[in-house]
Amino acid sequence: MCGIIGIVGTAPVAERLVESLRRLEYRGYDSAGIATLEEGRLSRRRAEGKLRNLEAVLREAPLEGRIGIGHTRWATHGRPSVANAHPHATTQVAVVHNGIIENFRELRDELLKDGSNFESETDTEVVAHLVSRELRGGRSPQDAVAATLPQLKGAFALAFLFDGEDNLMIGARKGSPLAVGYGAGEMYLGSDAIALAPFTDTIAYLDDGDWAVMTRDGAVIRDAANTEVTRPVQKTTASAFLVEKGNFRHFMAKEMHEQPEVVAHTLAHYIDMANETVQLPTDLPFDFTKLERVSIAACGTAYYAGLIAKYWIERYARLPVEIDVASEFRYREAPLPRDGLMVVISQSGETADTLASLRYAREQGQHVMAVVNVPTSTIAREADVVMPTLAGPEIGVASTKAFTCQLATLAAVAVAAGRARGVLSADEERRLVRALVEVPRLMNEALKLGPVTETLSRAVSRVRDVLYLGRGTSFPLALEGALKLKEISYIHAEGYAAGELKHGPIALIDENMPVVVIAPYDNVFDKTMSNMQEVAARGGRIVLITDKTGAEHASLETEATLIMPDMDPAITPLVYAIPVQLLAYHTAVQMGTDVDQPRNLAKSVTVE
Repeated sequence: MCGIIGIVGTAPVAERLVESLRRLEYRGYDSAGIATLEEGRLSRRRAEGKLRNLEAVLREAPLEGRIGIGHTRWATHGRPSVANAHPHATTQVAVVHNGIIENFRELRDELLKDGSNFESETDTEVVAHLVSRELRGGRSPQDAVAATLPQLKGAFALAFLFDGEDNLMIGARKGSPLAVGYGAGEMYLGSDAIALAPFTDTIAYLDDGDWAVMTRDGAVIRDAANTEVTRPVQKTTASAFLVEKGNFRHFMAKEMHEQPEVVAHTLAHYIDMANETVQLPTDLPFDFTKLERVSIAACGTAYYAGLIAKYWIERYARLPVEIDVASEFRYREAPLPRDGLMVVISQSGETADTLASLRYAREQGQHVMAVVNVPTSTIAREADVVMPTLAGPEIGVASTKAFTCQLATLAAVAVAAGRARGVLSADEERRLVRALVEVPRLMNEALKLGPVTETLSRAVSRVRDVLYLGRGTSFPLALEGALKLKEISYIHAEGYAAGELKHGPIALIDENMPVVVIAPYDNVFDKTMSNMQEVAARGGRIVLITDKTGAEHASLETEATLIMPDMDPAITPLVYAIPVQLLAYHTAVQMGTDVDQPRNLAKSVTVE
């Protein structure tokens, strides 16, 4: 996900723009740039690669303007290059853009016929030329933007800077998030509260279709119908300090080790420790006893959290669950029971496909519950009920603590639903709550496997393919483990239900194939062991993740056995997530990849 920052300031803004962009590095990016007004004239500085490259450009050619926009770009249209880096500009206007302009080809062809000259391969540049065309026709900057926005199809957050306009910035959003920040004699525009936190804690979030005209005196916000509107101005809790790695080499390592603490915070939000019960919000707009079905939509790691929730909700609440990858759900026109429950899961709360699924569900008369890590996000604002995951800022692109906090929240929902529907007795609820309370301590124990997984990673880093197997809730965890290894080490990995091994994947197994088996000693352990025997018979290199009892009953040779602490089977996904994260992390470090910002990936996907 790209990042936007804009400052209508009273002093030179270049250094502050870059500092704010640094706070957005966690989103993933391949180029960066800023534009300011130098003695009233537009001036840009751009660089491919990391922000240090942009800083080097600025040392050679400083900017002193008091108004400016900045951007970190994640390539969608056009390869990473200086020419494709934002801001894009004509002699009259500069623009930065998050999102995708779907009809840019038609607009570009039209503009070429009108004599426009393009310098980049991007969709964004058409926006600058459209506004310039309106300006040349005699329109004011405000009217030029108002005439341009209806021509754009797709998702966008835009920030405009105008030649000769030292006290004017315009922002607009459709699909992608954008916030206006209020300061003392200054105004700000940003992708999110984190970008704005160094400058202000007073923010108004633009609604979909809004656009804002900003000067040093304030902002005038208009909706898609061009009617002046008022949006709530609120205080944000985003830290004004840059998140640091501390003593850790990477943010991912730091965030893995934060899991005991943040999961404890999340569980404390939903559990009444004194009475050993789960407490959800008292004003739920639906009744668990009257639900016929729960639908879940999410993407990536959040989807795997939803898969685990499906097992929990169906087992502990006897409530059918249908789960979809959000990008598929939004297009298959799924029939939904009236007054049903739709659960959407997203770390950022801005995931485009998940947001579209939420809106489809609302059109179908669903109650919407959002499991999100950013309570001020678009998904949170549009949901009926927000279930916050108190993970704090997650900087590493590969989700770790956000995933386990999602699981903690979803486990609480499953227990509450089971109690409400009369499936769980008071004693059974207490047992599950006691098990959940143990999770932070067990996570600390699991983190002690760091040295073992580091040693194991030396062998894993030399292979091309890895297979992950699991049954029950360990199956989605196998999918998550494979995803983690793929995204940060670039090794091909696949996760399978262990029972599916003989239906195809077994053909891949030879003496070079590591097979990671996630198998706590539970009611399906013996079945998983039979699948392990099939792997062993074909020379596969088994990495077994189990507990002491499971290791004693495995009775076959493994390349490595990771011994986990004993625990209630209900909570194994939360704790067994740790070793699969550690293995992926240490393998990536061994291979020298960019752990926190893997190639081609963004932290939050706000376009299709």
